[in-house]
Amino acid sequence: MDVTIFDTEVTIDESLVEESPDEIRTQVGEYESGERTRFDLTVRYPDSYTGRVMQAMAEIPYGEVKTYGEVAAGIDSGARAVGGACARNPVPLVVPCHRIVRHDGIGNFAYPGLKEQLLALEGAEV
Repeated sequence: MDVTIFDTEVTIDESLVEESPDEIRTQVGEYESGERTRFDLTVRYPDSYTGRVMQAMAEIPYGEVKTYGEVAAGIDSGARAVGGACARNPVPLVVPCHRIVRHDGIGNFAYPGLKEQLLALEGAEV
């Protein structure tokens, strides 16, 4: 399913979220308007390396960031592998891969320009 945030269509694999697509869209809208700082959605994490990284992403609080290296150290992995898993995140926004940044800047994101907008919305310092 696609949701729109800051005029950007983002694809979310709703098969990994227990709640309905309408509920996902509602919560994304509340997040975009600043009414919501966390999603109250039940996510089923894949039983894979990407799933492990997604669980680590989900623990990063609103308005905070971690580097790829910090996340990697927490799961005994490498920064590049974490970056690859971030790129494969099937539920962006809901599981906040945008909160993982490079040690020397913002890093990449599947949706150009959106990562900066999301971090600005959250007041995160990079």
